[in-house]
Amino acid sequence: MALKISSAQMVQSARDRIEEIETPDLIKMVEDPNVVIVDIRDPRERERTGFIPGSFHAPRGMIEFWVDPEGPYFKDIFGQPDKKYVFHCASGWRSAITVATLQDMGFEAAHLKEGFSTWEKQGGPVEFKAPKP
Repeated sequence: MALKISSAQMVQSARDRIEEIETPDLIKMVEDPNVVIVDIRDPRERERTGFIPGSFHAPRGMIEFWVDPEGPYFKDIFGQPDKKYVFHCASGWRSAITVATLQDMGFEAAHLKEGFSTWEKQGGPVEFKAPKP
């Protein structure tokens, strides 16, 4: 069965209209208190490959609900109008679609173009959650 639009086309369409941040540029922003880095990867991905220190974990399936100030699942971290939000996944596909959707809702954000896949290779700091005793 042919789809009306492929996932690759969805990603490209999103990328054509959102702000993409290169890995070295986000590395420079890691400690900026005005930047909120949001990791939308699955918890197992974060456990396996680590995460950007200080990043906020928001599973992809909850983003639209967590950013909606009128919804029952709203998270206060998304109610800071003076912050720059940068979303990321592993390769930049999920985060591109996510950011495009958020912009449709009226929530301004950017995404990490190449995702977490190049983060450590390009000198980005990585943290791992301590194992449970």
